[in-house]
Order: sequence, then C-alpha cells, then structure tokens
Amino acid sequence: MKTSKVICLDDFSNSTPANIEHLLKDPDFELLKLNINQPFSLEDFPELEKFKIKFQGVQEIYHLACPTSAKNFNQFKIETLLSNSVGTYHVLEMAVKYKAKFVLGSSAVVYGPRRPEISAFSEEDMGMVNNLSPRACYDEGKRFAETMTSTYMQVHKIDAKIARIFRTYGPRLKLFDGQMISDFIVDAIRGKDLVIYGDETFSSSLVYVSDVVDGLIKLMAAPVGTGVVNFGDERVHLLYDVAKSIIEKVGSKSKILFEKPLDFITPLGIPDIRKAKNELGWMPLVMLEDGLKKTIDYTIAKEKTIGQG
Repeated sequence: MKTSKVICLDDFSNSTPANIEHLLKDPDFELLKLNINQPFSLEDFPELEKFKIKFQGVQEIYHLACPTSAKNFNQFKIETLLSNSVGTYHVLEMAVKYKAKFVLGSSAVVYGPRRPEISAFSEEDMGMVNNLSPRACYDEGKRFAETMTSTYMQVHKIDAKIARIFRTYGPRLKLFDGQMISDFIVDAIRGKDLVIYGDETFSSSLVYVSDVVDGLIKLMAAPVGTGVVNFGDERVHLLYDVAKSIIEKVGSKSKILFEKPLDFITPLGIPDIRKAKNELGWMPLVMLEDGLKKTIDYTIAKEKTIGQG
C-alpha cells in the first residue's frame, strides 16, 4: 500500500500544535508554521527536501485555512478577509504550478440565513448574504473564495472542487472560543453554566468531524467537474437538548443559560445532501449520541491540561 506524504501548513491562530503532536514523529508528515496570506514557496524549505517537491510536485491540496473564532471574531476580521482572498490566491497558484487536485473548504454560510421557503439548501440554491454585515469578511469571503476557485478552474483547467461544510463538532476544537459543543463539555465538567448564544429555539444540524474528513477525501477522488458538494447532517437538533444531554452524560449540576447572539454563532441552514449520497456514496455515519461520547471522552482525558480560559 502506497504511503501518503503530508505537508501541514498552519499559523496556529485558530488551533494548537497539540492537535498534531501525534503526527510530528512520522517521517511522512511535515509541519510548516506559516501564514498563507504571505507569499511562500514550498521549495524554499529545507525540511521538505526529503519530499523532492521540485521534481515530484504536490498531487493534492486541501485548502481549509480560515479563522473561525466565534468569541474573538472581531480580532481576526482582517485575517479572515485575507485568507479568503489573498490566501486562497496563493494556494490556487500552487495548485496551478504543480497541476495538483484542489478541494476548497467552503461553508454553509454562503447560503445565508435560514429561509422559511427552503427546508434544506441544495447546491443549486443561490445564497442571500449581506456583504456589508459585521461578519461579511467570513460569509462574503467564502463566496469570493468559491468564485476564485471556479475562475481558476475555467482559466487554468485545474481539477478543483468545493466542499460546503455545515456545522461540525468533535475533539480538538479550540476551547473557550465560542465553539458551543466543546465549550458545553468543558463547562459541564467544571460545573459552570452552559451558555447558548440565542434562545430556546436555537437549532442546528451537527455533523461529526470524522464524517466530514471522509467526505473531503471522497470529494478529492471524485471525477473532474463534480463541482460543489454539501457536507452536513440532515437531522436538526435543539441546542438546549444537546446541552442538556451533555450535562447528563458528564454527571454535572450545571445550568443552561441564554445570552445575546454572537455575530459568528447564528442558526445556519439545513443541508440537502442528495448529491453527496448519489455521486460520492457519502452520508454522515456517526450518530449524535456516539459523537458526543467521543468528544466528551477526549475532553475529559485532556481536561487536566486545559487552561482556565
């Protein structure tokens, strides 16, 4: 079986090196701490000489870089704007240079807010996004990243696809950052109140991270011209019920509070995933109960090393 060689590019503005600590000793994995918003060339890094990039190139590029901090959203507005534009440009230029297959990690936000006349968004639905809103650097930014990817496909004939990812949860999300499921778990473990940024009606689809990874790999392997594909779960859950379930699973006495919505935490639309099912043979397999257990178990194991936030 052929072993894949992986180069990870990250500036850790929205993550932590601990997430990939288990990979750092693998000779087929190499981490470069850099910001894709700045110009770079893989051939300039001596640690990558073992991969012979100058001669063998790069075969696949997963472009997932973009800040997603909910609580610190304002702090990263310019970085978000740049990663969706300049950063995407740099990565697409790399795809052209190496004739690499390319997958853009886009988002359900391109569809805009939920609309009563649409029960679930399909890939053909046109989004309704306010390009001047406080969160437009992300929402409109993702739309522009999709436009840039599509334009590069048209002009340079690269094999590129777009993954529209809906609300995802699982281990290793940055804590105390407004990522609700992870923060629910830590607060429940510590006996603190669980905060929902909205009211009792706040609901969402929730897809487990391993299902999304499986979808991205399938999309990369899909035929040229596959285009845009939704990845999410068709089932909708009240965040109150999710928080209550986490409290029960942890055995906590925490209470659930409701606070003013944050710009970056809003009820997203629900995905129509028929295209993913029919063309990729993909559907979410991890049930919420199992996904929450995996996430809780991981968080409890790591909780002693977590700062107070």
